Amino acid sequence: MPVNTPRAFLAATCGGLVLAAGLAGRKSAAAPAPPPAPQVSVVTVHPGSVPLALELPGRTSPYLAAQVRARVDGIILRRDFAEGSAVKAGQRLFQIDPAPYAAQLASAEAALAKAQANFESLKAQVERYAPLVAANAVSRQDYDNAVAARDQAEADIATARAAIQVARINLGYTAVTSPIAGRSGISQVTQGAYVQASTATLLTTVQQIDPMYVDLTQSSVQGLQLRRDAASGRLAASGPGQATVSLTLEDARPYPLKGKLQFSDITVDPTTGAVTVRAIFPNPDGTLLPGMFVRASIDAGNVANVFRVPQPGVTHDAKGGATALVVGADGKVASRALQLRGTYGTDWIVESGLQDGDRVIVAGLQKVKPGDVAQAAEAKADDNLASAR
Repeated sequence: MPVNTPRAFLAATCGGLVLAAGLAGRKSAAAPAPPPAPQVSVVTVHPGSVPLALELPGRTSPYLAAQVRARVDGIILRRDFAEGSAVKAGQRLFQIDPAPYAAQLASAEAALAKAQANFESLKAQVERYAPLVAANAVSRQDYDNAVAARDQAEADIATARAAIQVARINLGYTAVTSPIAGRSGISQVTQGAYVQASTATLLTTVQQIDPMYVDLTQSSVQGLQLRRDAASGRLAASGPGQATVSLTLEDARPYPLKGKLQFSDITVDPTTGAVTVRAIFPNPDGTLLPGMFVRASIDAGNVANVFRVPQPGVTHDAKGGATALVVGADGKVASRALQLRGTYGTDWIVESGLQDGDRVIVAGLQKVKPGDVAQAAEAKADDNLASAR
């Protein structure tokens, strides 16, 4: 019996379609599953109290500084100190030629002797005239003139004594002494130089550098924030003069001795918007020199209700704002805008933007973005990430 070709072709075609559909189903069933959610390391944060330290720049200045200047005119005969050496208060530093002032003193003393002799003569004359004027042997006018001359002679004695005192002072000024104990600077004059009192010729400078002042610069905004926190009770600040200060030198090495906070100025510099904060440091070895640039860390007290977040967990957006990624209870990643208060060790101090129990991503930030689902694992201690307390 002959084969029906169209029917056979149709059957073969249907069979091919069924076979192709079966193969497609097998391929669909064997397709790979979607990738698992990326894994990230998180730190669970809780609010607490954190010591607050202010990092401020500043410069050193001497505890006492005296400019030694000429107080009389004259020629410098000699210099009696070694430049850069330690000097005592009252130690002679320069000797100005005293001869003219010694002569002035001798002249004033002679004037005093003359005034005293004149006074004694006139005093005796008044004593002689007193009984005579009562007997009308001497006119009243002559007696009054004698009394006036005696009183004038007495005034001349006072003037002569004052002149002697001035002459002695000027003679004393020829021996130029140090007003304070400290270390001497460079001599500004040499032997034979002429110095003048009218221009107050600078001779040298003496500075006491143990202890040493450190004048720090603090922004007025920062000062306002500290006072506001102290008033609200959020900041338990140290008492005046009790806050400790640590110092970092110009070569980035820490200064071994601690200082004390002295005071904060009450005037804001209108050009910089900053106030001066002064600290005092012991300087027995003379390590600190006047004019050195330093950085100081002031113990400002403890600030409460803040979070500590490891530095890798905080990033900054294009506008400079601080942000962090947190993993919610549903595993979704969300972005939080933060307000920072500074640093403590390797952690950021976060003032607002986080809640108690938030899980902040500190590793794997590049794997996720806000809205993604992530698998969160608590960061281990050996990851050098300290959890916030």
